[in-house]
Amino acid sequence: MNNDQILAEIRETNLSYLMLAQSLIRSDREQALFRLGLSESAADLINTLSPAQILKIASSNTLVCRMRIDDDLVWGLLTNHG
Repeated sequence: MNNDQILAEIRETNLSYLMLAQSLIRSDREQALFRLGLSESAADLINTLSPAQILKIASSNTLVCRMRIDDDLVWGLLTNHG
């Protein structure tokens, strides 16, 4: 996978994440905060983004979300290798 492909994948992931986050926030805010690990202020911001703003943010070359599971034991249990 070359650099352009990686950047395209990051942008697609960002767009999917932001669309999902906004949808969850609008349908069940408390669940969205819990499932996505968002603060109230981040949820407020995402909730008010226009489609154009979502596209602009998604076009970043940096992921806008991050993995919250950073413990090797948890990863082992989740992948049945622990």
